[in-house]
Amino acid sequence: MATIAFTINNKATSVDVEPGTPLLWVVREHLKLTGTKFGCGSGLCGACTVHLNGKAVRSCQTQMSEAAGKRITTIEGLSPTSSHPLQKAWIAEQVPQCGYCQSGQIMQAAELLSKVKTPSREQIVAHMDGNICRCGTYPRIVRAIQRASQEG
Repeated sequence: MATIAFTINNKATSVDVEPGTPLLWVVREHLKLTGTKFGCGSGLCGACTVHLNGKAVRSCQTQMSEAAGKRITTIEGLSPTSSHPLQKAWIAEQVPQCGYCQSGQIMQAAELLSKVKTPSREQIVAHMDGNICRCGTYPRIVRAIQRASQEG
């Protein structure tokens, strides 16, 4: 066990865990931030996407030793009032069906919009590749990202 300190959603915190513990387990089980979802456990689906120092990462594959001293943002920290342009666009475009993958989709999209203010459709598709939506709402996801880029 080790005490690992980090900042999550702008709040300094620390946990006593094994350094190899997946960040996902700390976020969900220790900190009770359940917006980040467990999907495949292999880093392939994107449901567990969070930001680590502003970069989208798969939290199921990120060890706590990699998070030490870093800034983590989860879907809960993207906007405390759910007023982030992506969150509003997701509602306006009626993106979710089951909704399970949506926090990971939004966090992946937020990384893109932090780098590219008005991405092309091709840039959006390339950046979002690897975030899986079993309901197949991909056209709505693209439209929501385009909307958010125009309104953000």
